[in-house]
Amino acid sequence: MNSDAPVDAPVWNVMLPTCPSRTSLARIANKWTAMVVIALSNGPLRFGTLRETVGGISGKVLSGTLRDLERDGILTRTAYDEMPPRVEYTLTPLGQTLREPLTALGQWAEQHIAEVLDSRDTFDNVVHGTAAQRTDS
Repeated sequence: MNSDAPVDAPVWNVMLPTCPSRTSLARIANKWTAMVVIALSNGPLRFGTLRETVGGISGKVLSGTLRDLERDGILTRTAYDEMPPRVEYTLTPLGQTLREPLTALGQWAEQHIAEVLDSRDTFDNVVHGTAAQRTDS
C-alpha cells in the first residue's frame, strides 16, 4: 500500500482470494498484455502494426487484449475521422508505469532462456528418460 494513501484507504492484498487486485495481476501477468505494453513503450501504434510487432497473436486475441487494457486504464484507443479510418493505441500514464517492470521481465526471459531450456531438458531426461529435441533460435 502507498504510504501517501489516506488513512481510511482499503488495504489490498493480492494473496487474498477476494481481493480485486488479483484480476489486475492476472491481466498484467498475461503474456499478451506484457508484449502489447512492451510494443507500445516507444509510442502509439496502429492495430496492424501492433499485430505484426507482437508476432503470433491473432486479431481476435489482440482485439480482446486491447479492449481489456483500455477498460483497465492501461492504454487509450484514439479513432481519427479520416479516410481511410485510422485508430491508434497508446499507453496512458498508468500504462507507462508498467513499461519498466514488463520490459525487464521480457529481458530476463531473453537473457535466461538457454538456462531454462537446459533445465527443461535435464528435468525431462530424469522424469522421462530422454531429453526432448529442441531447436535454439
